[in-house]
Amino acid sequence: MSQTQQIRLTNILRDTIVSLVRREGPDLTARQLGVLLICYLEEGPHTVRGLAARLAVAKPAITRALDRLEEFQFARRMQDPRDRRSIVVARTQDGDAFMDHLRGLLDDASRHAGTARAHVGRNAEMHAAAV
Repeated sequence: MSQTQQIRLTNILRDTIVSLVRREGPDLTARQLGVLLICYLEEGPHTVRGLAARLAVAKPAITRALDRLEEFQFARRMQDPRDRRSIVVARTQDGDAFMDHLRGLLDDASRHAGTARAHVGRNAEMHAAAV
């Protein structure tokens, strides 16, 4: 990956996180966001044990993250219908809405990064012509 691509992706991440912080609603920690993204973007079912292994953290850390995600109504825990001893993480309408909002923020940040890159390119060309 080129340095330009790395800078662009880092700017997209920064702009998206800044937008998340500025918006009305709950702030998610990196761990909470990681759990949410895995649950919504990767094939399930997702268990506490599986999420802990996937993120390489202890199960109590996942439990705390899920407590907050349930508080925000972005996810809920329920018995696995195939194995009643197991608990799985279910998606919610509020979680779906948050993911849609997040995709919009990423899209906006991506477009802005493209515009900023074009602007930087034009400035570099003007500077080179002036020298």
